[in-house]
Amino acid sequence: MTEATRRAPGTPCWVSLMVHGLEATQNFYAQLFGWEFRPGPQQLGPYVRALLDGREVAGIGQLPPDRHLPVAWTPYLASDDADKTTEAIRACGGTVAVGPLDAGEAGRMAICSDPTGAVFGVWQAAEHTGTAVAGLPGTPVWNELLTHDTSMVSTFYETVFGHEAEAVVSADFDYVTLHVKGRPVAALHGVGQAVPHDRGAHWMTYFEVTDPDATVTLVEELGGQVLKPPREGTGGRVATVADPEGAVFTIVRSLP
Repeated sequence: MTEATRRAPGTPCWVSLMVHGLEATQNFYAQLFGWEFRPGPQQLGPYVRALLDGREVAGIGQLPPDRHLPVAWTPYLASDDADKTTEAIRACGGTVAVGPLDAGEAGRMAICSDPTGAVFGVWQAAEHTGTAVAGLPGTPVWNELLTHDTSMVSTFYETVFGHEAEAVVSADFDYVTLHVKGRPVAALHGVGQAVPHDRGAHWMTYFEVTDPDATVTLVEELGGQVLKPPREGTGGRVATVADPEGAVFTIVRSLP
């Protein structure tokens, strides 16, 4: 378990979800992860922060009724200067869809996409430094970009955020780990034509759970879907699921 501090640039520091039914979504995650909620900045509409044992772990906002955007968990990467980071994103072939703008006293943020179209956020912390606890069940523990191949997009993240990329040397496994100050913080996974046609390249957030098998049963009982049943992965036992609005995420019981 690690307490939150101001993260080094390029480190995933927060995850957020925009949905149509805010109350129903809160009920789903409250029962799934034991989250409680309190109001957060309202600059982009109704928004709550999820709490685990009183500490902030994620955010959920409500989409305007006329916005038919994909419902997806979005990781935010830390930045010391959101304006300079968004300039670099544009210069390197990415897109800035929202911001940079101030989120009250919490910090400054932007919503962007890399050259492959994968959406992520940029967060310049002020009062809010991001996820306040990690490693416990119900907390985000990893973020992985699923893309066609890692070569071009790896250069983007290295240039914009200063990531150090370390590739897995394998003839049939296209995987790059992104490091900050020598520590792995995220990964890029090239899956070729296995990228979903309805989503394209996208970031996947992993949430820690105690028992993936029991959790997938609960997901279905709460109205969600199991997309990939529990299985043993390189980092532990994992399963891929979707909440009732279709937001996809992975649950994991990490290896000790």
